[in-house]
Amino acid sequence: MDTHRLRLDIRVPLRAFELDVRLSVGRETAALVGPSGAGKSTLLRAIAGLVRPASGDVTFGDEVWFSGSAGIDRPPDRRFVGLVFQDYALFPHMTVEANVAFGGRQRAREMMGRMRISHLARSRPGELSGGERQRVALARALARGPRLLLLDEPMAALDPHTRDHVRGELRDLLRELDLPTVVVTHDVEDAFALAGRVAVLEQGRVVQEGSPADLVARPDNAFVASLIGANLLVGHARRVADDLTLVALDSGAEIVSTDLLVGPVGVVIHPAEVTVARRAPDDSALNRIDGTVASVVSLGARSRVRVGPLTAEITSRSVERLGLKEGVPAVAVFKATGTRLVRLGREADRRR
Repeated sequence: MDTHRLRLDIRVPLRAFELDVRLSVGRETAALVGPSGAGKSTLLRAIAGLVRPASGDVTFGDEVWFSGSAGIDRPPDRRFVGLVFQDYALFPHMTVEANVAFGGRQRAREMMGRMRISHLARSRPGELSGGERQRVALARALARGPRLLLLDEPMAALDPHTRDHVRGELRDLLRELDLPTVVVTHDVEDAFALAGRVAVLEQGRVVQEGSPADLVARPDNAFVASLIGANLLVGHARRVADDLTLVALDSGAEIVSTDLLVGPVGVVIHPAEVTVARRAPDDSALNRIDGTVASVVSLGARSRVRVGPLTAEITSRSVERLGLKEGVPAVAVFKATGTRLVRLGREADRRR
């Protein structure tokens, strides 16, 4: 048996739905991503022993931490879990050293050194930056000597200026620790940056699981496509050739796709698959959506340009060359091979 593997199959009644999740995590970082209220934090608390499931099992290696059928519910202090809360939950009246020692006095100095916060030992949380508070919370969790690490929205308390830097530091740390780790977040970029395996949680259930590349390339439904930031157009599909599908969009436009699906569909197009022109190109094989530029957002060397219902990610040099700015007419262009057709889920159905 894998002595460093978390396995869970639990059900927890929530206000609007039931959290019903099966998950297995070995020596890796796995992320659960979903909107607020999807049950992410409740899942972590159930693993840590702070929430009692209505039924199911939680095991770590050959240890049973929870079993609804056997009446086992091991208390939090016997689960050997390091839990970092969303707001870090540091004691404001205690020094950094005292906060870390609260997790485990014997390893406090070691963990402070490892997290590069020894020079902050006499400081208090209110005197620290967001990134420093995060490192203190991690040091406290690691001072327990955990066999499992749980991170609840680890980037949510950080300002955008420091977020990318701290995200990179945390990714490197998790790889170095080589502990089974579960990260929950509402931010897809955080999930993709930190974890090699990502599960998408919708109303208490995992609706898709895979690598970041798999989720971007092949979202299973409209909810997943929307969550990862892809464009989503709604329409009705019919086959027009052995290898081609025509989709009549709700907007009245028509596009073609190399995916083969019929009936009500969502058309998923990643922004990187969309280019922008000031006038329709001559190539009849391309899909095009006419509109006006609604917004231009600079991302350094690249920019995101919104044309009608579509967002394109193109080079900032192209934005300047084409003179793209709010209100000018433009055409969003994409290939049939750059689309993916998915059956509409409940959320997409309600938006129609």
